[in-house]
Amino acid sequence: MSNFVDAAQLHAKAGDGGAGCVSFRREAHVAKGGPDGGDGGKGGDIWIVADPNQASLLGFRDHPFRQASDGQHGTSKRQHGSRGKDVIVSVPVGTVVFGQDGELLVDLLGPGDKWLCAAGGLGGAGNARFLSNQRRAPAFAEQGEVGQESWYNLELKLQADVALIGFPNVGKSTLISRVSAARPKIADYPFTTLVPNLGVVRVGTRSARPGDATEFVMADIPGLIEGAASGRGLGHDFLRHVERARVLCVLLDLSPLAPHSPEEQLVILLRELEQYQYDLIERPRIVVGSKGDVADHEMPGILTISSVTGEGIDDLVSQLAALVVKVRHEEAERLEHAVVVHKPLPDEISVDRSGVGEWQVSGRPVLRAVRFQDLTDDEALAEIVRRLRDLGVDRLLARAGAKDGDVVNIGPLSFEWWRDDMGAGLDRGDHHRATRRERLARHGRLNLDESDDDS
Repeated sequence: MSNFVDAAQLHAKAGDGGAGCVSFRREAHVAKGGPDGGDGGKGGDIWIVADPNQASLLGFRDHPFRQASDGQHGTSKRQHGSRGKDVIVSVPVGTVVFGQDGELLVDLLGPGDKWLCAAGGLGGAGNARFLSNQRRAPAFAEQGEVGQESWYNLELKLQADVALIGFPNVGKSTLISRVSAARPKIADYPFTTLVPNLGVVRVGTRSARPGDATEFVMADIPGLIEGAASGRGLGHDFLRHVERARVLCVLLDLSPLAPHSPEEQLVILLRELEQYQYDLIERPRIVVGSKGDVADHEMPGILTISSVTGEGIDDLVSQLAALVVKVRHEEAERLEHAVVVHKPLPDEISVDRSGVGEWQVSGRPVLRAVRFQDLTDDEALAEIVRRLRDLGVDRLLARAGAKDGDVVNIGPLSFEWWRDDMGAGLDRGDHHRATRRERLARHGRLNLDESDDDS
């Protein structure tokens, strides 16, 4: 089984926040001690980090799960719970992260680039946080927030300086084994190479003048066939490793056993590259005739090499090194890259109709607003109403078309929406209301507009 894996899945589960504590000061000679419940600790985050020491996604093949620790609960005497430990998920440089729907989320191009893939839940506030002049003995606290959890698709796109492009059995593996220390499998049948091989090519010596010695990474890309851009064979799996190569080295088979003439090979290869990603056709490239020792065709104006006899190898390496140095210099003149986040994790409030006369309000801010341990506590309900109004939930419901008596659901909480000529809101105030027992029997859930009396 190959140790090179360029596609894998990641399941990230951030830590849950710790719950806030409901506690009151209990000491001798202290009458009516105030609330002293501490806050819960935040759950641990999960970060994806591009690590230059990682060569493939092999570590995710059999173990895709990564989980951060939970925050600790708050305790009495205003003692806050400890924070959960973060988890660092190391991936190779050049890893691209996709959502389960196939949408591109982030591209980790450089060493040290990192992205928060799962945020830990916030710790709940203890009852000491809700002390005010109007609320002298709050008997409620917040629950810890649930940490984010999601599946991601990871794809590795190699970042080589030179990518060898050509039909199967054109001699790419033999060439990279000749100019570097890479030792790929070499045989006289097509598709010997099923995974990319990387080799470091050194031009010049340590005794050379500064700037004369050059090192570059060469990638042996498995052979392409006609139709690779449309997915024929393993076309897409192979072609994605060409996307970030600085220079393309196109090898043409000059032997009599070649499936097409050199001219036809060049046309097919360039067409496949252009159909897969149009700008690849504009990438700096060198066209080379391979297997010069058994050549049966000639292509005037191109370099001919033989990886067996060594013919033209030094000239090719020198040309590739010069082109790589030029492209690197052009890249250095551009601004340093930033981590490209294509789709940030959503943190907005949305209102959706979930049925006849029923609405679902979603979004992390509103879920945080209702995360109380005791949703039957009147003071907790009053705090929820205040928070939702501050977030503008009443205006969002009005714009969405909520009608008087519609049921609104936010996480574990359910309440009735009302509006009249004077305005709209989440609390029915002086409107007629049924008893708590009748409401609970009817909806099977809590309604914000209820009071303890049966009026």
